[in-house]
Amino acid sequence: MEKTQMELAFDASRRQPPSLPQRRRARAHWWFHQMRQAVDRALDWTPAPPPRPEQSQLAFGATGK
Repeated sequence: MEKTQMELAFDASRRQPPSLPQRRRARAHWWFHQMRQAVDRALDWTPAPPPRPEQSQLAFGATGK
């Protein structure tokens, strides 16, 4: 069994992280792609029927007196 620490190094010259504008653009692209998919998958809804008529006042004599 080895008792020394293993070292793992990445070659930093091969890949550098994207700049802030590139990351923002990638996030925006992802977000709008998700929203377009949501719209494409949305169901068509039929409008709700008009509400029933509402009685705003009681007619005279309706109280039973």
